[in-house]
Amino acid sequence: MFKKFSYSENVNGHSQVKSSVQRSIRAKILEQYPKLTPVIDEVMPKKTPLIQIKCHERITLISMNNEILFFNSYDGPYYPSLRLLHKYPDMMPKVQVDRGAIKFILSGANIMCPGLTSPGARMDESLPADSIVAIFCEGKQHAIAVGVTKLSTDDIRKINKDIGIETIHYLNDGLWKSKVDV
Repeated sequence: MFKKFSYSENVNGHSQVKSSVQRSIRAKILEQYPKLTPVIDEVMPKKTPLIQIKCHERITLISMNNEILFFNSYDGPYYPSLRLLHKYPDMMPKVQVDRGAIKFILSGANIMCPGLTSPGARMDESLPADSIVAIFCEGKQHAIAVGVTKLSTDDIRKINKDIGIETIHYLNDGLWKSKVDV
């Protein structure tokens, strides 16, 4: 999604949202990520203006204090930026891939089932298909990507081939390198 993203080239416009819209965005995010409830006032303070940045391909970035917090596509679910995920690593379900998958993920590849079922990998929670997950790597402290499961974790273990997780945002992609200048 953000492999060739450039803030200067892909942004159509930005605007400060009304407080009612800010409340609804905040409510949707809390509904999606209930583990953020204790820290939501740190993540999105009520009195701080929220900026909605419209990009090409119907991607919307949610920014506050010149930092991209969340993004979505076609009014779909909100995905956290990796910078936010590094501050609050327990906000969403986690999966861990083995060391062999790191270089492929960092080049934007989707995660194959064998990379999630090998000895260095972990899937501790039982998740349905289409779950948004934080992708960690064996031996690394921070998440390297955000993705969506294409199969349930039980099916990933059983089938063990094809794409298990579609990578949405990863370290050093266009969104990671973007600087918000609003």
